[in-house]
Amino acid sequence: MKTIRNTTFFLTLAAAAMILFVSPVLSQDKPDSNMQIVRDKIKADKKLLVAENMELTESEAKAFWPVYEAYQNDLMAINQRIGRLIESYAADCQKTALTDEKAEKLIAELVGIQKAEAELQASYVPKLSKVLSPKKVARYLQIETKIRAIVKYELAAQIPLVK
Repeated sequence: MKTIRNTTFFLTLAAAAMILFVSPVLSQDKPDSNMQIVRDKIKADKKLLVAENMELTESEAKAFWPVYEAYQNDLMAINQRIGRLIESYAADCQKTALTDEKAEKLIAELVGIQKAEAELQASYVPKLSKVLSPKKVARYLQIETKIRAIVKYELAAQIPLVK
């Protein structure tokens, strides 16, 4: 399979997409209108990246983009859960008061988020398969997985280990 084109663009997009995960934290410092502008730009850049790498025919594109948009909307709920989890952990780190009880709650939420993300992806495979060939479904899932992996890597690099 071809490597994703415009690697610099891809990395910039993925790093910027962190804002989608932690927007509840960031929105406290910036007006909602500014955050919405940033979110819209990130979504547009991600969609462009997907479009450039999917190599869709006109008929495939017509059927694919509504499924893509629905998936992104459903994924937003998971991103918001991740943002709330990070915000909760950050608040406890600032207080240096992460108790075993709170750690257990964080673990349960983390596992729940990972499970929800896997279930969401699995629920979209049949929808994608109705509009794309198996190879193109696999390509889209690869692109989405790579973007999320880079975002999660960037987040992980910035989040301190539990003490």
